[in-house]
Amino acid sequence: MQNAQRIIKSYRRNRIMVCVLVAFITLFLTLGIRFISQRNLNQERIHTFVSHSVNALDKILLPLQAGRETLQALVGAPCPDAHLTLRKRAATLQTVRSIALIKDGILYCSSIFGDRDVPIRQVQPDLPSSQPQLVLSTDKSLLKGSPILIQWYPVSDSGEDGVMQIVNIDLITKMMLEPQRPLITDVSLNVGNKFLRYGQNVTDSLAFTQDTMILSQTSGHFPFTITVSGPGASELALMNLPSQLPLAVLLSLLLGYIAWLATASRMSFTWEINLGLAAREFELFCQPLLNARTQKCVGVEILLRWNNPRQGWISPDVFIPLAEEHNLIVPLTRYVIMETVRQIGYFPANKGFHIGINVAASHFRNGVLLQDLNRYWFNARPKQQLIIELTERDALLDVDYRIVRELHRKEVKLAIDDFGTGNSSLSWLEKLRPDVLKIDKSFTTALGTDAVNSTVTDIIIALGQRLNIELVAEGVETQEQARYLRHHGVNILQGFLYARPMPLKDFPQWLAESSPPPAPRNGHVMPAMPLH
Repeated sequence: MQNAQRIIKSYRRNRIMVCVLVAFITLFLTLGIRFISQRNLNQERIHTFVSHSVNALDKILLPLQAGRETLQALVGAPCPDAHLTLRKRAATLQTVRSIALIKDGILYCSSIFGDRDVPIRQVQPDLPSSQPQLVLSTDKSLLKGSPILIQWYPVSDSGEDGVMQIVNIDLITKMMLEPQRPLITDVSLNVGNKFLRYGQNVTDSLAFTQDTMILSQTSGHFPFTITVSGPGASELALMNLPSQLPLAVLLSLLLGYIAWLATASRMSFTWEINLGLAAREFELFCQPLLNARTQKCVGVEILLRWNNPRQGWISPDVFIPLAEEHNLIVPLTRYVIMETVRQIGYFPANKGFHIGINVAASHFRNGVLLQDLNRYWFNARPKQQLIIELTERDALLDVDYRIVRELHRKEVKLAIDDFGTGNSSLSWLEKLRPDVLKIDKSFTTALGTDAVNSTVTDIIIALGQRLNIELVAEGVETQEQARYLRHHGVNILQGFLYARPMPLKDFPQWLAESSPPPAPRNGHVMPAMPLH
């Protein structure tokens, strides 16, 4: 059978494992959630940055597109007539460095230089064009070598006539191409086959290191793309994870402690007892009581056994004290009463046969015992004599003496079990007025071997006879003990000498044969351990 220390240690170990598991899961989930949250936030910031850059350039180019018709109408007009309009337009837009008019492929008028006579192909090889163009190039006129962004709008079908607006790309670079470290380490503008990086000149290629993340977004209005690179949202979130560790540890400890409190009832032996009651894992055994002179069985004591499918056979010495400690002894006793009534047919149906049921003193409080007996025992109207056995080790002061009187009125006998082993006052015998005193087996075993205990046994016998209380001796194992007790007036004997505890279904056969019951099931030896 399982012992108390082993079972409690097992449940405590399982409970600790669950709490540690909860703490670790909380730790990993917290770090995981923080990682995912930070990664998503980084991704959102990257997308926001790219979208903002594209929108910013769109806002610069859209006003240029909106005013193109006014400028296209000036193409072919003499430069002195158009120059003032070009200067006002460039000043109004602010983001435009210069505006030029081209006729027959010749740049003949500029908002900055006025009259000019320069072939456009010498200034920008990609122009003129019969289609509107957005060109990323290098300035060869004003700030030679500096990057420029050109917006070209043709006027003629041949494309030799048109308007060229040069955007202040240096200002644009500062507005939208500046990286946001450490999230974004590099930003570039791509127009056609040209690229412009922050702080660099226009190039024909764009290369990033293999370990960088790349995200691109193309404008919905103009043919340009913004590309950003960096270590990546996940990598940065992972790098930021150690800063989240203190919070994650604190939260995991908190939930681990909550799990410890939450499992106090569910992962404890008390939960196991409740589960056993619900699953009807407890089984009733009985041990016969014999008349010392006639050797006739006059009654039984009902005992409770527990074959736990998860732990194996559990001794009453383990689960009864724990049940008493955690206020589960009353449900256990109620279960015994219900099962005894349900299986009452195994016992002789006559008033002379008594059935003893162990009851804790706490069951007497508030009339609970009387309510249970009225509901289960008296309602079934069994013919056998009921004896309520109250363990002397219990706090007898908890007994409601009014309930005792009511039990006597209902012809229920009261016995004090294990008499002589507790610290009760003799005055309680007067208050309780028990019908039976059960001499503890420690005194029975000492007969003939221990002079002190033998003397105490004699005193208990004399006390019972003086008070006219029926005496029952527990733990009788030898003929010598039986003869001694019979000689000294103890009329009811109980012990291994006559029968070991047996399942209720085996009792009729034992009673018929007047011999010990069959061997215990499954090879388990079931010691006599009453419900107390």
